[in-house]
Amino acid sequence: MSDYETILYEVDGTRATITLNRPDNLNGIINTMMRELYECLSIVAIDESVRVVLFTGAGRGFCPGADLKAYSSDQRQEPNRKEYFNITALLHEMPKVTVAGINGACAGAGFGWACACDLRYATARATFNTAFLNVAISGDMAGPWLLPRIVGATKARELFLMPGKFGADEAERIGLVAKTFPDETFRDDVDAIIERLSKSAPLAIGEMKKNFVNAENMSLREYIELETERHSRTGASADSREAFKAFVEKRDPVFQGR
Repeated sequence: MSDYETILYEVDGTRATITLNRPDNLNGIINTMMRELYECLSIVAIDESVRVVLFTGAGRGFCPGADLKAYSSDQRQEPNRKEYFNITALLHEMPKVTVAGINGACAGAGFGWACACDLRYATARATFNTAFLNVAISGDMAGPWLLPRIVGATKARELFLMPGKFGADEAERIGLVAKTFPDETFRDDVDAIIERLSKSAPLAIGEMKKNFVNAENMSLREYIELETERHSRTGASADSREAFKAFVEKRDPVFQGR
């Protein structure tokens, strides 16, 4: 486990876990957390051994956004840097599957970070709120870019322009989270998903993630050309041959990442 002040970072085989770790403040964001999270995500993005990243919070909260008490007090903050706001881009674009395990309050910048992940799962007690307008700011962490792609343009505008707290059931209903799990089994349920993803063919899952990212900014014909090239390349891989063989032999495949 790496040595950070405000986050925990652990790699176990092909899976990595990043935990926001200010539980006494429900994992509210301070500048140190911004720096550490940016540095950590920059490392995991290029770690070829990692296939899936679980992004979650310690204690009762996921991330309620900025720690307003810290920012409004005389507590000294380290300087914030413009590149730290690319935390969202790292979560969204890295060639790993990023999974938000939303274990409590999720608001503001934390809401944006959750939206940046490929998959979102919530505990039944989780709550959500865009929250920015409540504190008279326009918002950061790319929520207006990400959220319309998840819940649609009209609903995304409503959630930002008329902020308010809503629960996990509503988040699942509108498609913000893929599934809600009971509080008592949440971590086990999410770990089972992470374990399944971590055993996926690494070449194929990495290229599939790239397909989704590229599709957001390309014409259909341009995308099909790129998709076809990746499909042919992964289809000719040793991993693909192993998957076909394992299917015929009725056993689990053993992937080598080549």
